[in-house]
Amino acid sequence: MRAALATGVDTPLSLIDREIPEPGPGEVLVKITACGLCFTDLNLLRGHFPFARFPIIPGHEITGTVAALGDGVAGLSVGDAVGAQFLYDSCRHCDYCVSGDQILCPAKRITGITADGGYAEYGLFKGGYVTPLPAGLDPVAAAPLMCAGLTAFNGLRRAGATASSRVAIIGAGGIGALAVQYAVAMGARVAVIGRSAAGEGAARELGAEMYVASRDTDPAAALRAWGGGADVILNAAPSNEAASAVLTGLAPDGTMVLCGYDNTPLTLSAQPMVLNRLHVMASPSGSPHDLRDTLAFSAQHRILPKVTPIDLDEAPAALEAMGGGSGGGRRVITFA
Repeated sequence: MRAALATGVDTPLSLIDREIPEPGPGEVLVKITACGLCFTDLNLLRGHFPFARFPIIPGHEITGTVAALGDGVAGLSVGDAVGAQFLYDSCRHCDYCVSGDQILCPAKRITGITADGGYAEYGLFKGGYVTPLPAGLDPVAAAPLMCAGLTAFNGLRRAGATASSRVAIIGAGGIGALAVQYAVAMGARVAVIGRSAAGEGAARELGAEMYVASRDTDPAAALRAWGGGADVILNAAPSNEAASAVLTGLAPDGTMVLCGYDNTPLTLSAQPMVLNRLHVMASPSGSPHDLRDTLAFSAQHRILPKVTPIDLDEAPAALEAMGGGSGGGRRVITFA
């Protein structure tokens, strides 16, 4: 099989050939249909994950079909359409695992960072961490749902978004664009905060009723004027500064959820938090049952990202373009 291999920090991906693996007990061999390019893949190459294993095949936004099953795998058959996510596996016996919060397991492994991922024609994954795709869900467009979609959907519901909520999304890129669509489908009123007015048209097409260009308008003040503030703010931008600037745009008892972030300290003003009982939380992707819910909701409401298919050979250049801010939308590696 052909694959793209990350051999170390600040080193371009290498295109290689290797033997197709055989599934052992509890393992699932997936013939990969598509794998989305995520900013996390770029951060892997930038050295943001000191626990990363090199060499590694990156990629955790994976769709494909079951090619073979190891002994002991239940609930799947050869030929089934499936997805694989950020969470590769976990210990299965700690309190977090047995309660269904495997994403919080201290011993979890991460697809494409500590276990081989989806920049390859085949991938070996763990039973219980491979999720069936709902019927009719396009596997190429659905690939980013395994990370960006899961992160957005799970972040909104963990923060308590409901049909009566005012929800503000900071950044309407990969995670943010899906968060807008999910919040609208939940029945919430939605505002989008972007850097410039150039993003307003796209945000309104997704269903946002209000758009704030932070270069021109104080976003927190704009949200406070929007019926008293947002009940939920989801930060989808890779910027802690952007989140800090919007904190006081929360309504009393409101929640900010961090789905995007950077490596700088997060600075928050304590007084408005205390006086208004504000909440700040983070949401790291999700567990297998969260992905099932995300895919079911996406299929029911026909929510899919707009993607640009690319070949595996194009992945190194596409990641480089993403790092320079010219990624050209969501790129998805496709395999024949």
